Amino acid sequence: MTHKKELNKLVANLTVLYTKLHSFHWYVKGHSFYTLHQVFENYYNNVTETLDEAAERLLAIGGHPVSTLKGSLELATIKEATEKESTQEMVAQVLKDFELLINDLTHLMSVAEDEGDQGTSDFALGVKTELKKNVWMLKAYLA
Repeated sequence: MTHKKELNKLVANLTVLYTKLHSFHWYVKGHSFYTLHQVFENYYNNVTETLDEAAERLLAIGGHPVSTLKGSLELATIKEATEKESTQEMVAQVLKDFELLINDLTHLMSVAEDEGDQGTSDFALGVKTELKKNVWMLKAYLA
């Protein structure tokens, strides 16, 4: 898969994740409500910025970012929320989704470097670094 296709898959995954995080923000319940309500909001705000940067990077290198919900769902490997998740399931799913993105970003970095696009690789590294910190925090929460 070319780095443009990998970057477009990232755009699709971030689009689905953005909606999922809103769902979790709205439907979280229980003792951790205040904490997780804010955490999910912080995550979807960060995803908004990353999504825009990824789509603009793709445009800058001559790609065509997916921009419909239908297209995003077809391309994404992150699954939608069901609106039935427990609080623990919400956190576990976000953790799993962040880990999936880290793996995809690692692959994107490799492919971009192989194709001579250091800018895309650098972008992916920045996103990956932030996600790794979030993974550490989510694992600590679930411990």
